[in-house]
Amino acid sequence: MIEYQLYTLPNGIRIAHKQANNTKIVHCGIMLDIGSRDELEHQAGLAHFWEHMAFKGTKKRKSYHIINSLEAVGGELNAYTTKEKICFYASILDTYFERSVNLLTDITFNSVFPEKQLEIERGVILEEMAMYLDSPEDAIQDEFDSLVFPNHQLGVNILGTTESVKSFKREDFNTFIEENIDTEKIVFSVVGNIEFKKVIRIVEKYLKDIPFKKTSKLRFPPVLHEAQKIELEKANNQAHVAIGRQSFALNDSKRLPFFALVNLLGGPGMNSRFNLSLREKYGLVYQIEATYSSFLDTGFFGIFFGTDPQNLEKALKLVYKEMDLLKTKSLGEIQLKTLKEQLKGQLAMSEESKQGFMLMMAKSLLDLNKIEPIIQIFEDIDKISKITIQDLAVEMFDQKKLSVLIYK
Repeated sequence: MIEYQLYTLPNGIRIAHKQANNTKIVHCGIMLDIGSRDELEHQAGLAHFWEHMAFKGTKKRKSYHIINSLEAVGGELNAYTTKEKICFYASILDTYFERSVNLLTDITFNSVFPEKQLEIERGVILEEMAMYLDSPEDAIQDEFDSLVFPNHQLGVNILGTTESVKSFKREDFNTFIEENIDTEKIVFSVVGNIEFKKVIRIVEKYLKDIPFKKTSKLRFPPVLHEAQKIELEKANNQAHVAIGRQSFALNDSKRLPFFALVNLLGGPGMNSRFNLSLREKYGLVYQIEATYSSFLDTGFFGIFFGTDPQNLEKALKLVYKEMDLLKTKSLGEIQLKTLKEQLKGQLAMSEESKQGFMLMMAKSLLDLNKIEPIIQIFEDIDKISKITIQDLAVEMFDQKKLSVLIYK
């Protein structure tokens, strides 16, 4: 069975398609290999601001027409910005697929950044920033990035700073787009019950005239950080904690086994080591998670939780205890098999989301220049050994190399 199909336009933009039967909804999106890490210091927050402004007017549409175009027929239009990507995407009845392609192309490539809307959206983003600052569990994650990636754009908040957001003018958006657009690093992704030939015909109609563009801009990896421990006094009811370090890049052979290790330690399952210990056994936290994100040339490993200030030291000891156990005691065969099966199940369920699969195809093509079939990923999971898991725990859970940020 063919899981997906690819087609490349003369300008370098790629089309990724997956046939999904028994559905009337088509999910589609344009993903660009541009993110907040591509900003210069004075541009902090510009990629995210661009994402917002794309909905505020194009050469042929006003803001109302953009918002109403798909909503009026029951569809959804959305967007997001990450450290390395900007994506504009839609979900719509298949009969309106061409309308969504037309709209997505327009807001991506023809935004005019109207001055009046610019001022309105500036206020919206400043309120968004204030909302995150009022939420300690969000604020600590953003501040912790700057500890793990010091003096690097990966350590800068995607939203930017109050000063930078207040400074942006229309020409700043045009300059940023001109500096970063690369048509060979753009993917139009589609999942739905719609033939590939029809997808090509419609997408080509709207994207073929986008001029070929190659950027000479390079991304530079962050320097290895020195572990730091910082405690800040905050007027919060809980103590909030972040622990972590830089980790493995996208193409690193250790990426998948480390993902499995982090999943075992503090993944989404209620049976994670952290959850069973700190929540189920001792009742010290409501939620605790361990996360791992991989980038082009580095990665991020983090542990986050909140607890009563009186329980802070006990919770920290339990966190380090669970990491030390994985360093000193290898998994049993049943534990290893359970870990692998749980990971496979989580990945399979994530693919059940057609919208999620559409976004995954685009990201995978941009990051790895391929889309790995889930069967191949399962085979790679099966190859993970308990020795590899223990070796990674020894390498990555060294307390001397872990930064810590605490809001008390």
